[in-house]
Amino acid sequence: MKADLVGLREPMKGMFMKNHYDYLVVGAGITAAVFAHEAALAGKSCLVIDRRPHIAGNIYTKDVDGINVHEYGAHIFHTSIKPVWDYVNRFAEFNNYVNSPVAVYKDELYNMPFNMNTFSKMWGIRTPAEAAAIIEEQKAACAVENPANLEEQALSLVGRDIFEKLVKGYTEKQWGRDCKELPASIIRRLPVRFTYDNNYFNDRWQGIPMGGYTAMVERMFGDTEILLDTEYKEFIAEHEGVADRVIYCGPIDEYFDYKLGNLEYRSLRFESEKLDCENWQGNAVVNYTEREVPFTRIIEHKHFEFGRNAAGETIPTTVITREYPANWQPGDEPYYPINDERNTKLYEEYAALAEAEGDVVFAGRLGGYKYYDMDKAIAAAFDLVKAELGVDLMEA
Repeated sequence: MKADLVGLREPMKGMFMKNHYDYLVVGAGITAAVFAHEAALAGKSCLVIDRRPHIAGNIYTKDVDGINVHEYGAHIFHTSIKPVWDYVNRFAEFNNYVNSPVAVYKDELYNMPFNMNTFSKMWGIRTPAEAAAIIEEQKAACAVENPANLEEQALSLVGRDIFEKLVKGYTEKQWGRDCKELPASIIRRLPVRFTYDNNYFNDRWQGIPMGGYTAMVERMFGDTEILLDTEYKEFIAEHEGVADRVIYCGPIDEYFDYKLGNLEYRSLRFESEKLDCENWQGNAVVNYTEREVPFTRIIEHKHFEFGRNAAGETIPTTVITREYPANWQPGDEPYYPINDERNTKLYEEYAALAEAEGDVVFAGRLGGYKYYDMDKAIAAAFDLVKAELGVDLMEA
């Protein structure tokens, strides 16, 4: 571990030290952690609250037998934004994990993303020219000129075989609807690689923080005071005026008591189990692309850190998690915003209300009703820091 990393400390529960703060930060995820760290460096006091019993939001990892289990689904850090990469490396040492998922369709196993390993298995060919010719032939056979739905869009991009085996069922599970009922705009492109390269991401840097994301976020918070198991509305009713400004990373519609209606999301459900074997599926991420298989993927968490614990020892047990897409209902955990016409318009109406809130700033994926990769969430937090504290972390 790097010598200059900030030390760990236990977040507080149910108590706080001061009567007044410069900032009340609602939510203890990555956006809050960046802001709280920089606020402390700028001499500002922060109190962070979160309704969950832990910090780190959806990137929370829990130690099970030395395995850092991603409690809210697999999170692989990847970025091409150098200031963001340099920033996170101040708080954790990242390993050299490369995301190389595989996909199961019936009794067939394919490499992802779509690349020459995929095409060689699917069609028994070896060269990029052969693969490109088959894809173009299948696209022409589908004869789609103006895609009217997601199925037609996918067929126009990759042809019948890839769509049927690797896109159709997985997408329908994710969205809970037939591909013919989904708008073409959901898939603007389907990257196809004519190389034998299983690296899922194109970014310059990627990896997993050694010791887990929770430890990284703890270091970011440093000595910031944190209250867990704390609801914002209840807290602020009892402690009105506790801070000069509020950084609100919760759902924007919830802040306004849903008075304009609910913003909609897709949700997820996870089923985890510990198994008494050293290696269950041989890969961190295995997708299941058939519609009839109810889960979209199985995560075997130990492979994110090469099957070893913090001491470098082999772990005799393993933990797997099946991930199920779910229809979201108010009260469920929100994961993916549904940015269709109805929800986009509704968010804009809430955003207009937010503009009038004065000393409340809405931030993060829930405050902005926007899906972020982790690096983009941190970059957005950099923008927040610049606006509030006058510190430009992109130039630091």
